[in-house]
Amino acid sequence: MLSHHKEFRIFSLVHTLEVRKLSEKKKKLLVVCSKGTIDNALPPFFLATTAASMNWETHLYFTFWGMDIITKKKSENLKLSPVGNPSLPMPNIIGMLPGMTAMATKMIKSKMKKTNMPSLEEMIKTAKDLGVKFHACTPTMQLTGVTKDDLIPEVDDIIGVATFLELAQDADVTLFI
Repeated sequence: MLSHHKEFRIFSLVHTLEVRKLSEKKKKLLVVCSKGTIDNALPPFFLATTAASMNWETHLYFTFWGMDIITKKKSENLKLSPVGNPSLPMPNIIGMLPGMTAMATKMIKSKMKKTNMPSLEEMIKTAKDLGVKFHACTPTMQLTGVTKDDLIPEVDDIIGVATFLELAQDADVTLFI
């Protein structure tokens, strides 16, 4: 039988090893990308590239309109909608006029260029270079008719909700954008 002192030392050693193991565990970020406008596409990439550069395991899950970000024919042409966007310096009624979406999109892309903000294409490349995993949503693809061939090459896999939940269950941070 161990003495109380030895039991405590063994417990302390095991506890210390468990704490060390936990602190060495890589943090995990999972971001659900559900919007397909330029102003909603960039924030997930800011978060993902920052987390990955901090050595976090990082996943982006593209669903519903977020699939536009990773669909070849749409990813390079994401728009900024002036309608219902109170942050833009124009009233909604003006935003509804023909050509206003194109103007708002050109305005934001110009401002991004002037401030040396990377384009979405550059953010996608940087994220992949940093090891960010891209997951396309199976149910959304079935609903919208998007096929694997329609996706940009950076997409790692096509997963359903159950697999997404498995990824999310041990994530340190899960965000929905």
